[in-house]
Amino acid sequence: MTGDARLAELAQMKAARKRKDKVIEAVLLLAACVSVFTTLAIVYILVKESVVFFSHVPLWTFLSDTQWTPLFDDAHFGIAVLLSGTLSSSLVALAIAIPLGTIIAIYLSEFAGYRTREVLKPVLELLSGIPTIIYGFFALLVVTPLIQKIYPDLPTFNILSAGIVMGIMIIPYVSSLSEDAMRAVPMSLREGAYAMGSTRFQTATRVVVPAAFSGIASAYILGISRAVGETMILAVAAGMQPNLTLNPLEPAATITSYIVQVALGDLPHGSVGYQTIFAAGLTLMLLTLMFNLLGYWLRRKFREAY
Repeated sequence: MTGDARLAELAQMKAARKRKDKVIEAVLLLAACVSVFTTLAIVYILVKESVVFFSHVPLWTFLSDTQWTPLFDDAHFGIAVLLSGTLSSSLVALAIAIPLGTIIAIYLSEFAGYRTREVLKPVLELLSGIPTIIYGFFALLVVTPLIQKIYPDLPTFNILSAGIVMGIMIIPYVSSLSEDAMRAVPMSLREGAYAMGSTRFQTATRVVVPAAFSGIASAYILGISRAVGETMILAVAAGMQPNLTLNPLEPAATITSYIVQVALGDLPHGSVGYQTIFAAGLTLMLLTLMFNLLGYWLRRKFREAY
């Protein structure tokens, strides 16, 4: 083969590689655009339908009314009722998930042996694969009777048992992401702490956790978003009663459980009552967006530069 023929073959191979790279780049760009367009389409639908709702119900009434009875003849549209149930259930869940998830992450990252970690982590992550409807019945049929032995006046449907089970469900999200963030901390920081005389516990809590806090904060925000958006556990175990209360010992309705209730088809499409699900959905999206922005701010504030 002459030199010119060899150069021509190499040029053809280089052109073929460039074409393959462009095809792969186009496929990856298309995949990214699908997620972006899907998000924009969801926002568009929510905003469009919510504008129709707010043409009948003033925004101030929506924010300030203390009753939520859109299905009654004497309709009231106070979103604060659903927000109180959403926040109270989320707080109970996070009070369970964040401490336990962080402790488990510290153990898996800093104390557990290789075999122990390889067994415990997959088993723990199996919790996230259980259908949420199963969690809901577990809260209703197991957790609530157990709590009633301590607190006999507890109603059958309540936020407390639903929130506890939600917290158990969220633990894998918090622990897995937090453990990944801790294991990404350079070993040199640990070795420096050991050289200064720190114990393993002191190194884990005073060196590794602060260094990995940006990733841990992301795990917390994911857990919060998961709690706020949970549906079936609350629909089964919390009672779906629109009460303006932050007391977890009482039944309450959340934004997601109300959307499930209306989406069953009891209201005619296009009615004001039906439009409430879009206004409630937009409120839920804004709430989740607020938590995501908080997580972004925390990541930027506490990110460590190595």
